[in-house]
Amino acid sequence: MTEDDPIEQRVGAALRERDENVAVAESCTGGLVGSLVTDVSGSSAYFDRSLVTYSYEAKQELLAVSREALDDHGAVSEPVAAEMARGVRDTAGTDWGVATTGVAGPTGGSPETPVGTVYIAVACAAPWETGESGCTVSHYEFEGSRTEVKAKIARRALAELLEKVQNQ
Repeated sequence: MTEDDPIEQRVGAALRERDENVAVAESCTGGLVGSLVTDVSGSSAYFDRSLVTYSYEAKQELLAVSREALDDHGAVSEPVAAEMARGVRDTAGTDWGVATTGVAGPTGGSPETPVGTVYIAVACAAPWETGESGCTVSHYEFEGSRTEVKAKIARRALAELLEKVQNQ
């Protein structure tokens, strides 16, 4: 694999090489991350699921995102992104969990959370009792149409996963 290969192919190769798997929790990307991953033939070897959890209720029910995180910070926030990534990793029993939550636009933004704002979280599961499991969250603001913003978020989420997998 080279840097010129599509990100979804590089992610797949890295996960396959390490014999690891991933699950995705998506809000603003509406399933696009999972779609990109499954565009690669053989992705069933490392891809478990993608949950589109657009509403507060879906985030709570399917990912165990806490009411407190949603009430205190809102869906588009670092704490909620982290709970989403950990939740999908743990409920799926995968090595990796990835989450996206943001405002794709063109409406829905606010002065505090403008259109294009996104939080991407990547959670890893280390062996039990090592204390090495963890989660990182990154914040971005992307520009473009709704479709362009969603595509940028999905590819950035995969790039962050790839970076974490390669550096672990």
